[in-house]
Amino acid sequence: MTSDATRNHDHLADRLPTLTGEQMVDHLVPPRQFDTATIDSYRPDLNYPSQTEAVAAVQSFIAGWRPGGLFSRRKNKESLPGLYLDGGFGVGKTHLLASLWRAAPGRKYFGTFIEYTALVGALGYAGAAKVLRGASLICIDEFELDDPGDTRIMSRLLGELAASGTRIAATSNTPPNALGEGRFAAQDFLREIDALSAQFTTIRIDGLDYRRRDIEGHAVALDDDELEAAVARFSGALTVDRFDDVLAHLAKVHPSRYVKLLDGLDAVALTDVHVLTSQTDALRFVAFVDRLYDAQVPVMSSGVALDRVFPDDMLAGGYRKKYLRAVSRLIALTSGEGL
Repeated sequence: MTSDATRNHDHLADRLPTLTGEQMVDHLVPPRQFDTATIDSYRPDLNYPSQTEAVAAVQSFIAGWRPGGLFSRRKNKESLPGLYLDGGFGVGKTHLLASLWRAAPGRKYFGTFIEYTALVGALGYAGAAKVLRGASLICIDEFELDDPGDTRIMSRLLGELAASGTRIAATSNTPPNALGEGRFAAQDFLREIDALSAQFTTIRIDGLDYRRRDIEGHAVALDDDELEAAVARFSGALTVDRFDDVLAHLAKVHPSRYVKLLDGLDAVALTDVHVLTSQTDALRFVAFVDRLYDAQVPVMSSGVALDRVFPDDMLAGGYRKKYLRAVSRLIALTSGEGL
């Protein structure tokens, strides 16, 4: 990619996003790709009966709200106040979670684990609890168990909210077709929220990654000339950055603000992509990919294919689930659709 072509475009590395506590709360809604998600629009893979069972569990959870918007507090083992969807990435957990959020009455919130912990950081524990208190439903997508401190804070917060009548639904990722790993993930989740575990119905969802059902191979990588031509003919709002410049910039921006980096963008171009050597950089990049995927901002790149940036030792380590999810999403984002 020529320096002239790069200079003629905006850069992610020049964006310095800010996000107030109030704006964080406003962002606690499902990603725009799920704006119309409903239970009826979820298409379970009939080869995996657990997907149909998950639909039934979500429908049962929704039935816990009486007409008029008030949750029935009758003690009913069939309608516990918490629901946890445990399974591989790409099996539709976020779709089901967004469908549940859409069906809930009254004030409700939907966000990732990172977004909720960032809200606590911005408003303080008491401030975040005050904002969220009284909600009919709190949805937590991609519940993280990596940081014991953050997990304890979230467990305490969810405990207070549940005690006040708020219902809670959460998801987390396990590798697809990894026998046993899903059950271990569920056990980890319930252990970390031990005070709440008895209030959660845990549903395991098996299946193949839907993003890869119709996509073969790897993330699309262009050579320098192809990328320059793709950038030149792109008519929407686009940023062009060296991969290393983006990694350096992500280190300066809190992950909760990554979504603001993408405001108004129709695509992102990355040059000179290479295999990552720093796990810290890799985890920040995963968080950024999540926001790219939520906003459905496609990516074009040169260098190493983006699904190959995580080396084998990282893929075999403790953050394997995160990296595999990012690989799945990068393949979808670079498939060329919409570019």
